[in-house]
Amino acid sequence: MLLSHGFTLRKSKCRVCGKEDSLISHPLDICLDCIRDNPKASIPLALETHAKVRSKYGLPPTPPKTPKGIKCMLCSNECQLGEFEVGYCGLKKNVDGKLISLSTPTSAAMYAYKDPQITNCCAAWFCPATGAGYPKYSYTPGPEYGYYNYAVFFYGCNFSCLFCQNFSHKNVERAPIYSVSHALYEVLKDPSISCVCFFGGSPEPSLPFALNLSRQLIEKSNRILRICFEWNGCGNPKLVEQAAYYALVSGGNIKFDLKAFSEALSIALSGVSNKRAYENFELIYKKFYKERPEVPVLNATTLLVPGYVDEQEVEAIAQFIAKLDDQIPYSLLVFYPTFYMSSLPITPLKQAIRCYLVAKRHLRRVNVGNLHLLGLHTMKQFEEKCKLEA
Repeated sequence: MLLSHGFTLRKSKCRVCGKEDSLISHPLDICLDCIRDNPKASIPLALETHAKVRSKYGLPPTPPKTPKGIKCMLCSNECQLGEFEVGYCGLKKNVDGKLISLSTPTSAAMYAYKDPQITNCCAAWFCPATGAGYPKYSYTPGPEYGYYNYAVFFYGCNFSCLFCQNFSHKNVERAPIYSVSHALYEVLKDPSISCVCFFGGSPEPSLPFALNLSRQLIEKSNRILRICFEWNGCGNPKLVEQAAYYALVSGGNIKFDLKAFSEALSIALSGVSNKRAYENFELIYKKFYKERPEVPVLNATTLLVPGYVDEQEVEAIAQFIAKLDDQIPYSLLVFYPTFYMSSLPITPLKQAIRCYLVAKRHLRRVNVGNLHLLGLHTMKQFEEKCKLEA
């Protein structure tokens, strides 16, 4: 069956239970039930798939743990690199007993560009780019038309998502290298830039650079300049805390991509555990959230991967967030097939509705992103669809 987005929908067979279904992704070829209920059989098979994918980019199959190797503590993978071994992110390498990195406090494997406000970022529905926090954190009482986000795209990632929307980050050997002084100059010289957003890949392996640039921007800028991070959340807690502080004082935001609640599902889809993400999310909430609740410093998103990220996952994530504060913004993102999950369809409307309704049981501020993929343009239209389904 040829779908409207140009991909062919076909049935795949689960390598564990033998079930066939069009919502079993190829080449993962493991169903959701087996991932959740039989992780001992499922996870080794999932890691085999990740190893094959990662080998095409010269990346290690799992985070290296060589005894007496050099430790990298930037993220929860905590790689331990033997001689000439490369880190899981692809940016670090042990050369002659020294940890060499393509990303340091003063330079990074990245590129940057100006994105017109209001951008398509996941916090756009509530952030100061819409006028929230005016006049302290926003230039205008409404949308900041005529202003820009300085988007910093880092190469390398501490995750290995089979559904990665920005998989070009894996080509670290082709990455341009920016100096912190160059990025600083580009932002400070341009008064139309109202925020800086670090994403990628993911910022965790490049946090020393991002934090250095953030600190200097705050110290040297005398205008509104918000600092934001979009990440998987599994960074070193001390560095995560620094990033959250810069976001707080500048009017920015930290977006956690909570990909799954089940640790087994996280490993199957993303290659590694995301347990640290929940720990860091709670850390930022307890440390900073109540200092600026009117312009939230913290939010979460979840990509609704068909056949895998269902209402059970979403409800567990929503319950976790609600235990902290039911006002924390949460976005559900409609999935588009790409990378090694191109055999799946766009998130079905019924799945989006079920997940939205279950999240709304626990949280007051729930949004659905990428609505255009469902043929919709506004949350009002989506909510009307919810009423029809109910």
